[in-house]
Amino acid sequence: MTRIDKEPSGATRAVTVRGLVKHYGETRALDGVDLDVREGTVMGVLGPNGAGKTTLVRCLSTLVLPDSGQATVAGYDVVRQPRALRRVIGLTGQYASVDEKLSGFENLYMIGRLLDLSRKGARGRANGLLERFSLTEAAGRPVATYSGGMRRRLDLAASMMGRPAVLYLDEPTTGLDPRTRIEVWDEVKRMVGDGVTVLLTTQYMEEAEQLASELTVIDRGKVIAKGGIDELKAQVGGRTLRVRPVDPAQLRPLARELDGLGITGLATTTVDADNGTLLVPILSDEQLTAVVGAISDRGVTLGSISTELPSLDEVFLSLTGHKASAPQDPAPSTTYEEAAV
Repeated sequence: MTRIDKEPSGATRAVTVRGLVKHYGETRALDGVDLDVREGTVMGVLGPNGAGKTTLVRCLSTLVLPDSGQATVAGYDVVRQPRALRRVIGLTGQYASVDEKLSGFENLYMIGRLLDLSRKGARGRANGLLERFSLTEAAGRPVATYSGGMRRRLDLAASMMGRPAVLYLDEPTTGLDPRTRIEVWDEVKRMVGDGVTVLLTTQYMEEAEQLASELTVIDRGKVIAKGGIDELKAQVGGRTLRVRPVDPAQLRPLARELDGLGITGLATTTVDADNGTLLVPILSDEQLTAVVGAISDRGVTLGSISTELPSLDEVFLSLTGHKASAPQDPAPSTTYEEAAV
């Protein structure tokens, strides 16, 4: 078995990728991707549609072969040791991959048997996961009768049947309502608490901030940034000046005047009427001084003023040139069962 790499600090790297390349015809879906995921953490992989996120997951889960480069997951080489690797990974794609005609229990039991669990072992593991994911009462019902949130929880349970060391979540909350999305996040946090390493692809900035300890941003098949969330925010180099005038009526006129002076950052000033504040983008201390001076010159009395790092949405836009968008509806990806056998 390939040795699992160690970080300089001694922390184990569950996933190591070097120079991964994958072509689809003339399209270079992955163009020399490097990636390191520490054991027991969540790595968020961000990027616009078509950036290469799903292709990366498919390569690391042995569903497609990379054209060049190297990758090890949980110590196994993805090209030379695919069968062994499939025993220690789980995969949840953008769409639930369970069989709607079978019951929740039957789905999990079938996957357990495909993973060579004994009848007793598959039955026990299925019942345990159904209880963990609050699906016991619906265990005997056909999945066709499940709500979207229940199907997603069952899909996550399916990905855990083999007790994976590494779990791939490819835009796992696509199409879910906010409440169900939070339920999925809670389950992911529980998995990580149990020691599972998670590679999460997403376009939901809130999801990345909720779950990921580190981020990798890819665009057009290349890694364009990586690091912790605060690191990436600092890398963009901008800040937001939050200004609250005592008189809320001054918000919009002041915003127009500041933008007209051309002394702020690249984006326009935003009015947050609910909180009675202006959000002024600034790129330097000089701009900060100029904005504060302009406000003072106009005799605006301030209730408060503060600076903060940009939002993750602003980081995404700055790095990729694209706004973060809700995931589209591509054809369903290969099912978990196909990945597991």
